[in-house]
Amino acid sequence: MIHTETEGAGPTIVFVHADFVDGRMWDDVRSVLAPRYRTVAYDKQGYGRSDPVTTPVVRRRELAGVVDALGPGAFHLVGCSNGGQQALDYALDQPDRVLSLTLVNASPSGWVPQGAPPPLLLEMIGALQRGDLAAASELQMRLFFDGPSRTPAGLSPRLLEARARAAAMNRVFVDRGTYFLSDANPAQPLEPPALGRLAEVTVPTLVVDGLKDWPENRRANRFLADGIPGCRHVEVDAGHVPAMEDPEGFAALWESEVGPRTH
Repeated sequence: MIHTETEGAGPTIVFVHADFVDGRMWDDVRSVLAPRYRTVAYDKQGYGRSDPVTTPVVRRRELAGVVDALGPGAFHLVGCSNGGQQALDYALDQPDRVLSLTLVNASPSGWVPQGAPPPLLLEMIGALQRGDLAAASELQMRLFFDGPSRTPAGLSPRLLEARARAAAMNRVFVDRGTYFLSDANPAQPLEPPALGRLAEVTVPTLVVDGLKDWPENRRANRFLADGIPGCRHVEVDAGHVPAMEDPEGFAALWESEVGPRTH
């Protein structure tokens, strides 16, 4: 069972969450947009309120199942982190269904990071290997919420509250072992991958680039923006999940950058 929530009426926006949280990362953004749009978010299998996983999942087909259940017609597609990668793969698979594409701190399938991985990533993997799930979850928050230049001690009360909500979502994913069961070796990856197919994207596209994210993630944002025809590339003063840090600002950015290009 895939947990899906729909709110509002109007043109449909489907939101795909980052892989360290779940669909609730979009709750506040959806509340802002629901008076004008039909907003849809779901928890991928193995996350949040959806069923656990036991085998690899083809995430772009999981997304296809969610949108097919909504009925016919095209929709706006917004994805963060690996959710953005999965949204891009879907848009290449099913271009007639997508009105616009918003990629938030994402990378294309086939992307190969350069340089040494962040030490925190190696620490997190070590914690998982020794079964210290609490440490692994906190390290994921330091990686994917705080980023390289911030610590919890320096965050505002509003960001600390958002971080606590993200941590609660993350712990479900970590406790279930979802990454290793489902996504460490993705099933039936898109062939050829999106890395060499960015010119095929013809819908209005927005890349949201968090200034406080890791340099390699920012390099991926620039690669997407340079490769997708007519892409808008907007830098925001946030980390990996801008929609949780400033939902009102994120919603306003989406409407100002995407709305005029699709209506």
